[in-house]
Amino acid sequence: MRTILVTATGGHLTELVRLRPRLGLEEPPTWVTPESDQTRTLLRGERIVAARNVIPRDHTAVARNLPLAWRLLGDGEAKRVISNGSGIALSFLPLARARGHEVHYLESAVRTVGPSMTGKLLAAVPGIRLYTQWPAWASARWRCPGSVFDAYTPVAGDPPADRLKVAVTLGTMPFPMRRLVERLVQIMDGRAKVVLWQTGPTPLDGLSIPGRRTVSYAELQAAFREADVVVSHAGIGSALDVMDAGRMPLLVPRRPNLGEHVDDHQFLMARELARRGLAHVRHAEELTFDDLVAAAGAGVTAAVDPPPIELR
Repeated sequence: MRTILVTATGGHLTELVRLRPRLGLEEPPTWVTPESDQTRTLLRGERIVAARNVIPRDHTAVARNLPLAWRLLGDGEAKRVISNGSGIALSFLPLARARGHEVHYLESAVRTVGPSMTGKLLAAVPGIRLYTQWPAWASARWRCPGSVFDAYTPVAGDPPADRLKVAVTLGTMPFPMRRLVERLVQIMDGRAKVVLWQTGPTPLDGLSIPGRRTVSYAELQAAFREADVVVSHAGIGSALDVMDAGRMPLLVPRRPNLGEHVDDHQFLMARELARRGLAHVRHAEELTFDDLVAAAGAGVTAAVDPPPIELR
């Protein structure tokens, strides 16, 4: 059976790429995702169908993807459609189910206490098979087949002997996070070498740092490997990329009441990663230079053969 993997760019794409080897697919899938440097890097050599990007709560973009979904799903061939969100899933999964295809929605691991808005909407569609990556909120409707984080284990290390090298990433979210940048400038005060300031749309006036809105995916990974510690917003893609570089991320969750995100899922996910020993977590206002040193003395390793994710 032909499989179509539907996912947003950013953290959702990173997550589904990590999960794909564990899904037991019989043949190479077709990926449906917006075009980006990340897509071209992570999916090199794969079959890709470019969709429109859907930012949070962007109902218009969901509708604009419907003609593509109609063409892709309407050729009469039986298909399995799998998605981990976010809003792009709403363009494809209900239509796929209406056409009789096998449909699976695996909620992103950022959702530690319940489904996202996309998940809630898809739960109202009969026949879509629903999954969570957290046993704490699994139910008869939402089965838990495992988590993307099951593939990672914390390892001990020693703090660097030389001047601390730091990479900073705020991901690709369309929300600024200036308070974290200001705090890092304050606590480092020349005591560390910053190999990357990837600051997204955060305004940097008066801070005198070489911030960059975006960098290529390859450059981002190289910076994570070069750094002793990576300070990151608590996005799932950033966390996974840092762990894949062998580093234990120092996560600073975005706060929705400050206009940094639409809800508090970053804090909830960061808390669960800390519980698993896979991340150090601090709020921006409590971050210290000692936190940077402590995070530099820890690492993460990925399993060679992680357990399968069975969708049935």
